[in-house]
Amino acid sequence: MNDVMSSQNTLRRCQSARLLLSLGLLICWREPSGQASDAEALREVLTFHASFNNRLDADMGLGDRKLYSAPSLSKRAEAKAGLPSTGEIILAQGQGHFGHALRFTKKKSPLVFFQAQKNIAFQPTNWNGTVSFWLSTDPEKDLEPGFCDPIQITPRAWNDAAFFVEFEKRAESIPFRLGVYSDLKVWNPQNRKWADVPLSEKPLVTVEKPPFREGKWTHVLFTFENFNTGASNGIARLYLDGKFQGALSPRQQTFTWDPAQTLVMLGLSYVGFFDELSIFKRPLSDSEIEVLYQLKGSLAPME
Repeated sequence: MNDVMSSQNTLRRCQSARLLLSLGLLICWREPSGQASDAEALREVLTFHASFNNRLDADMGLGDRKLYSAPSLSKRAEAKAGLPSTGEIILAQGQGHFGHALRFTKKKSPLVFFQAQKNIAFQPTNWNGTVSFWLSTDPEKDLEPGFCDPIQITPRAWNDAAFFVEFEKRAESIPFRLGVYSDLKVWNPQNRKWADVPLSEKPLVTVEKPPFREGKWTHVLFTFENFNTGASNGIARLYLDGKFQGALSPRQQTFTWDPAQTLVMLGLSYVGFFDELSIFKRPLSDSEIEVLYQLKGSLAPME
């Protein structure tokens, strides 16, 4: 009798173990990892992504995915696919935030860019979006005096319908800024000299002590919303390493773009690494920005 009861108990334990194992497998099948599901949700609002891991060209884009180089913005008609042959900009294998990255080695170098058309979901009315990327530089050691723009997006000029982020290396400090300039005739209708424009009117968000340092990758992201509405309600926000740094006061943000002439230019006078460029069709929320910052792998869509 004891042997029979022992056998029955053993059978019950085995059945229970199999049931728990089955439930565990079912739960694992139904509940993918938080990182995977978070990344997939972000990919759903991507319009462009360049990881630089498998190729120079973008992994995903709604428009032309090729990376181009040209002698300068004024000579964009001479652009050719790929990096300049002169070697100032290279693909740094295994040195990126994830995988490979672009490395800019000299302040004076040819222009490299992606085409904005369709890769940025430009709208002539009620336009919104997010731009995200990673930088690694030691401002004290790597950057040369003056201004440099790791990214600049415009069809015309830095102060005319343009987005950019910049370092300004000067003797006393090296601030980091987001610049969001609507059409020149909108933000500066009197065509005043830069020095004569009051600080409150300058379309800049400044971080006096940004977190860049040797050997560190820093996440840079900015959002924009209510652009091209005709009202004074356009807002742009800057985030570093997932944390809000500041916003432009609401103002009329009219960007008159010819998308076919608009470029996403990288590394203007910048020295350092650039990786994981992502462009989204709407402003990401604070929680989504934190998720993007915390991802353990590239956002590049799976092939």
